[in-house]
Amino acid sequence: MPRASRRRGDAAQRHADTLRFVLFEARPAGLLFPQLTRASGLSPSQVRSGLAALRDIIAENGWPPLIWTRADGYQLGAERAALEAYERAVLTEKLTEFRRFITGTVAPHAAAHPRDKWVKHIIAQLNSIESTLDLVVSS
Repeated sequence: MPRASRRRGDAAQRHADTLRFVLFEARPAGLLFPQLTRASGLSPSQVRSGLAALRDIIAENGWPPLIWTRADGYQLGAERAALEAYERAVLTEKLTEFRRFITGTVAPHAAAHPRDKWVKHIIAQLNSIESTLDLVVSS
């Protein structure tokens, strides 16, 4: 079930429709953020809220996904290889975030309070998440 965006007002919906139209016209190429801003006639803030709403709308309707790559920018309905590369990049980023959180916050907490039930629980859960993400990224 898709999460509800904080940006689901009427304006965000209109911005999402505008962005979907612009991105659909640009297919199969993508648009970098400045290009998307210029092509849509929206402000950068409106593009950001429109992109958030568009991701939710795409999930609700089962439409082809919206991805972002450094080289091509935002794309609708990318091919399988591009989708897999995007998913791996996002998972690698999340794995790095988790590892930094574990080593920078949770490990010092565990060292300071080794008998704390909460910290033991969170370490077990985070280690499980880290292992799973590592398996997915490595495969």
